Amino acid sequence: MHPSSMNNMQMFVKKHLSVGTSSRARKVADIGSQVVTGQAESYKDFFNADSWQYLGVDMIEGNNVDIRLQNPYSWDEIKSDTFDVVISGQALEHVEYIWVTMLEIARILKSGGLCCIVVPSQGHKHSFPLDCWRFFDDGLVALAKWARLEVVEVYTQNANSDDEIKDPEWQDSVIVCRKPQHRFFSRIKFYLANRVCRLMVKNLVNGAVK
Repeated sequence: MHPSSMNNMQMFVKKHLSVGTSSRARKVADIGSQVVTGQAESYKDFFNADSWQYLGVDMIEGNNVDIRLQNPYSWDEIKSDTFDVVISGQALEHVEYIWVTMLEIARILKSGGLCCIVVPSQGHKHSFPLDCWRFFDDGLVALAKWARLEVVEVYTQNANSDDEIKDPEWQDSVIVCRKPQHRFFSRIKFYLANRVCRLMVKNLVNGAVK
């Protein structure tokens, strides 16, 4: 996890997540949480207070993984409206059908919950096992619209950014979204869109969906 990614997530926590006074620990899911060899830090460091219940989510068992997903596009291990916060960094560029993953992120978020996604806009190919995408802020906004999430903040740290900590190679793009309170028919539309997308990728994902 490069320093600018850690800095961007830390800024999200400081700017958008209040300390709160609830006796219930708020639940946070970190999508793509595995700490790989050579990685010294993870986003878990920002959620180690008693007011948070951090759960790492990944496709592979390993360090910092609490929930292993069997299918990248159908997270049957996680119920809808479960998490107060969903975060992800340096993971979604490796997902082939990113729009389906965005629907799953929205599904597991509670109404009023926030998500923060950090992804590269530049950088060399780094397959894990795939490397599919680079994102600008407009692309992240399009994904948020697709998943019916409200954009709170979005930016790309390009070479001309004033940010003190930015990575000259990866030039992170960051989006913060909120899940609105959907009315009944909006919830039905969202559910149907989610199901249709799952069916569309069912025969495209090798071995992931039987």
